[in-house]
Amino acid sequence: MQFYLLRTISNLRLRQVFYQLKNRLIKVKYQDMKYFDSIALSLKLETVILKSQSLVDNNFCFLNLCSPFFSWNYIDDGMLWAYNLNYMDWLLQENMTFIKGSEWIDRFIKDLPQNRIGLDPYPIALRGINWIKFISLHYEEVNKLQLKRWNDSLYSQYKLLEKKLEYHLLGNHLLEDAYSLFIAAIYFKDFIMYEKASKLLLEELKEQVLPDGAHYEQSPMYHCILLDRLLDCYNFSYNNQRFTRQKQDLSLLRDYCIRMLGHLNSIIYEDKSYPLFNDSALGIAPEPTQLFSYAERLGLQWRPFALKESGYRKMSNQKMEAFVDVGNITASYQPGHSHADTFNYELRIKGVPFVVDTGISTYNKTERRQFERGTLAHNTVSVEDKNSSEVWGGFRVGKRAKVKILVDEENYVKAFHDGFGTLGIHTRSFRLTDEKFDIKDWISTSKMAKSIIHLDSRVHIGSYNEKQIITDVAVINIEGADRVEVIEGKISTEYNVFERCSVIVISFRQELHYCIEYR
Repeated sequence: MQFYLLRTISNLRLRQVFYQLKNRLIKVKYQDMKYFDSIALSLKLETVILKSQSLVDNNFCFLNLCSPFFSWNYIDDGMLWAYNLNYMDWLLQENMTFIKGSEWIDRFIKDLPQNRIGLDPYPIALRGINWIKFISLHYEEVNKLQLKRWNDSLYSQYKLLEKKLEYHLLGNHLLEDAYSLFIAAIYFKDFIMYEKASKLLLEELKEQVLPDGAHYEQSPMYHCILLDRLLDCYNFSYNNQRFTRQKQDLSLLRDYCIRMLGHLNSIIYEDKSYPLFNDSALGIAPEPTQLFSYAERLGLQWRPFALKESGYRKMSNQKMEAFVDVGNITASYQPGHSHADTFNYELRIKGVPFVVDTGISTYNKTERRQFERGTLAHNTVSVEDKNSSEVWGGFRVGKRAKVKILVDEENYVKAFHDGFGTLGIHTRSFRLTDEKFDIKDWISTSKMAKSIIHLDSRVHIGSYNEKQIITDVAVINIEGADRVEVIEGKISTEYNVFERCSVIVISFRQELHYCIEYR
């Protein structure tokens, strides 16, 4: 374990290490403050994306787990559930009334002195945007005393956020902090806050948005979450010109919106859903169609961006669609949402999932979380059951596989990686032709390797042997297998939800070739 830790720390930025130590030594406390103006000005907004319904009949339902309200610090269903409670997304669900939403804001303010989770920077950032949107939507209904009380609390929370920016984590957490501060600065018409927020926001967008438009943590789910928030920033800034330099910043925000929209356009299937690569699940982020509609309401125009730096490639014809992963971990100092999934892929046949990612079911640091991040949970090769990258501790990665792409053509990619160390170099090629999806593997040693294929829960296997696997959708022809097994597995397209599936395990030495042909 100590070697894992050393190899993990070696990839951190010096700033992260400094703030990790600082946060442990210096505790910043919340202080009640008065917003310097009497009331914040009303904001004009294009219609935003509403949140999914999470408050149902006085029960809160997050991550497919439902519970009545006990406390803002309730963690029996895990820390991510508690964070969701403190985000207060339900203020923006479709059936939320002003009276009901007001009651929850007032309750939050009343309970704030005892709320330790709600004062973490990440919940402050997300909740702050939700409050500002709620106030903007209902501005005419809020009385002056109420608005003053809310703004004082909101401003106090943002001043705390300014002191607790998540430099110890960086990545999407710091970007969310910047998004929120940017929107708050416009809401409060606070020039000093705006200068700080806009500088931080543009720095982090430059750092975190890859040239092909992908967010560098390489999770399609997080890409959608962060794109939604970027569109919010554009929305708030475009419709509420309050500072001289906003016009210049708005142009840069527009460029990043277009790049991220272009990537999203390229990383989705024909039905507009996305592959569940790395930490991705359904039912969390806004759907791509919602994001495209939002962007259109904002007058944005974009085109698909060619997939490159993200490491993802799409192959498609009239029968099949495949996404393959031939990339390195690009958020090298923040790989918490990365998996040991080098050369993983998903495949759809006639628009229906056939080979699928196992997805994620939890963020709790459990055996299941460790498995879902591991190589054996993905449609790739493991040598002697080893992970291609050292995933551990729920959100940590030690030594990482290094990928070298050898051929990068339309519907044909070949690459190798060194993630198995002395156990051998793994080379894999993907080729899509008119009739079949073809995969070849080479291991540079004679160590025993396993190629894993997770079939969608709706796929049924009729018969199989070392040469061929016959399903009700496609036939898999195999060359070079020592043994073929079919075991029962489970996949999670959503948190805390499992579906049974068939998992094909092909054992081989040195070379394996299989092709998937539509029946």
